[in-house]
Amino acid sequence: MKKVKYFYNTNTLRYEKLETPLRVTLLRVIGFISASLVTSLIIAWLLFRNFPSAKEEILRTENDKLKQQFLVLDEKTRQLNQKMMELEKRDNEVYRTIFEATPIPDSVRLKEMEQQKEIDLVMSLTSNQLENSVTGTINRLALRMAYQDKSFNEISGFLKNKEKLLAATPAIQPVSNADLKRVASGYGYRIDPVYKTVKFHAGLDFTAPQGTPIYATANGVVKVAGNIGNGYGNHVVLNHGYGYETLYGHMYRLKVKGGQVVRRGEIIGWVGSTGKSTGPHCHYEVHKNGRPLDPVYFFYNDLSPEQFNRLLKMAASANQSFD
Repeated sequence: MKKVKYFYNTNTLRYEKLETPLRVTLLRVIGFISASLVTSLIIAWLLFRNFPSAKEEILRTENDKLKQQFLVLDEKTRQLNQKMMELEKRDNEVYRTIFEATPIPDSVRLKEMEQQKEIDLVMSLTSNQLENSVTGTINRLALRMAYQDKSFNEISGFLKNKEKLLAATPAIQPVSNADLKRVASGYGYRIDPVYKTVKFHAGLDFTAPQGTPIYATANGVVKVAGNIGNGYGNHVVLNHGYGYETLYGHMYRLKVKGGQVVRRGEIIGWVGSTGKSTGPHCHYEVHKNGRPLDPVYFFYNDLSPEQFNRLLKMAASANQSFD
């Protein structure tokens, strides 16, 4: 039975029945319903958060497993990236330096690309974001590997050219000189044996008995073979390519002829004293792009460091040349 409430009215000095207005009643009902809904939502959120369903638990477990797999894959990718950087550094600072090739710019290799912090962000990434991140990293590595493969192919070409260059570079003495006693006059200003004036001597003089074999000091093609009246008597000029030429003067007899291909160590003639010469010897010159160079620096296949130092001192001594 509903309770009836009364209140004392001081104006009428009587107890009167208390009646609640409809508006107030509606507000109270609406407030109660709102409070109930909010409370229900909070309870439902707490239940959903802390007590997931079996299906949600399976999905969460699978998601955690995927994230762990991503971390493993990310670590492997990081290791590959580190190895790739080491290869690129070795390529630029070692291989291309040896072959005097221009290093590949880092921008071409994409070495300066912005580094993503996948590990720090992984817990907040969705499955699509994880997939895109891994795919992007792998694509970048594939691109860098493609450039590195191209670079190594170029280096293989450099190696082949370098082998040809080494074979075409003068590297031995033109006559047998194991005891280093045959260098009579070196490169530079020397006293001319005929005119007794100081003149520039553009090569080395190797004294040897007439008939001593003279060897080609590098692979090349015979450019000149004979006596053309230039003071060298019977002489040979070899064109080695790459700007190198060598001259062998005052021969007693020649073994080669113009246009003939010769290899390093092959006999091209024999020591004599033809032309402007004061005794049997081999006058030997090395030219690079038409400019004479000191031949003493082109015997690295023949000599040990100690022998080279001895030969250097002998060639540098001031004396009279043989031609």
